Amino acid sequence: MTKEEKYNLAKWAMNHALENGAQEVSVSISDNKSSSVEVREEKIDKLEQAIQSGLSIRLFVDNKYSSHSTNRMKKEDLARFIEEAIEGTKYLSEDEFRTLPNPSLYYKGGGEDLNTLDTEYNNIDPKQKIDLAYAAEKEALGKDERIISVSASYYDGLNERVMVTSNGFEGDTATTYYGLYTSVSVKGGEARPSGGWSESAVFYDKLEKEGTGSKALERAINKIGQAKIESEKLPMIVEYKVVRNILGPVLSAINGSSIQQKRSFLIDKLNEKIASDKLTVVDDPFIVGGRGSRLFDSEGLAAKKRSVIDKGVLKTYYIDTYYAKKLETEPTTGNSSNLVFELGDKNLDQLIASQKRAILVTGFNGGNCNGTTGDFSYGIEGFLVEKGKITKPVAEMNITGNMKKLLMDIAETGNDVNENSSLLAPSIVFNNVDFSGI
Repeated sequence: MTKEEKYNLAKWAMNHALENGAQEVSVSISDNKSSSVEVREEKIDKLEQAIQSGLSIRLFVDNKYSSHSTNRMKKEDLARFIEEAIEGTKYLSEDEFRTLPNPSLYYKGGGEDLNTLDTEYNNIDPKQKIDLAYAAEKEALGKDERIISVSASYYDGLNERVMVTSNGFEGDTATTYYGLYTSVSVKGGEARPSGGWSESAVFYDKLEKEGTGSKALERAINKIGQAKIESEKLPMIVEYKVVRNILGPVLSAINGSSIQQKRSFLIDKLNEKIASDKLTVVDDPFIVGGRGSRLFDSEGLAAKKRSVIDKGVLKTYYIDTYYAKKLETEPTTGNSSNLVFELGDKNLDQLIASQKRAILVTGFNGGNCNGTTGDFSYGIEGFLVEKGKITKPVAEMNITGNMKKLLMDIAETGNDVNENSSLLAPSIVFNNVDFSGI
């Protein structure tokens, strides 16, 4: 289905809903393609390809709201689907806060091309994809006698969407992604240490196609002999590849639903200091070629560059139309785009060299954070750092504490960052973290 055909069908569905009793309507039509291949022991272990098309419709009927989706795209099927959805919505409870956004907040068109679509996506030979997975596996396979298993995978996807609303919004998006991942497990006493490495990109030509296998093997071998050490309060260096795990609760805490439902440890903290001066984060949806770049959000609200945290001061919440009405405030957006962290002047090696005694965390193994209080407990693995050097691998240890204190204890940020992520965060050093071991 062409973009024009999607728009025509979406508008027809919208008008049909209005003619049959809906007061407001939002319709999205999406096409999603994806493929993946996983190889193990020089054989294809899994090969998948998916093509999906679907229509989603949000209905506002007599102060009642419902959302529905279908992959039936013929008008006669859609007509019956929409009519039944409207009738079903009439039986729901009223919700005065459910409305479409104020039209003045919509994206009006004319924005810069953010270059999030690889137009060559459909031209990539499936054999190329399989060969990439095999090549990644070959980088590690047979390179060390301690290897138990090696697996490598290639994956990609194309997502296209058009959206229209009954109060004037029209917009479309198209994005692509590509990735490689290799995992290696090795012999290490009773344990089977494993290591992984991934690369991703928006464009196939920019995907780093070498190194995942060799880096995964190196990370696995470096873990041999990992064990607990004595419980201690130490600085914690969190590697940039896993820093999302420790920052995820912060993003959840500044979401409108968490604020309104009082499930956030950052309620009533707007324009107050919640973190160290070292933490500055900007939400920038306009990065050309960015993984999270967009001109409008899932509701159609025009994207804006905004400060999230400025030298430790919280500057915004993520609030969509629904929760903005409940909170009696103005909507911002329901979710983040590209989160850009202010960087320090040291790479990971230099951060390690600056510590007399610390733990470098390279992985999280389970645990949770209480969104209401900020109390957390996570399993970690990584390396003990002594006199600026890594001395031994550690595992089966826990960190415990409170997220509010942890944020205040940020001592330094690195200058390393994954440019192909929507979370453009570096490695971060936290002081005074409680590690539980022996």
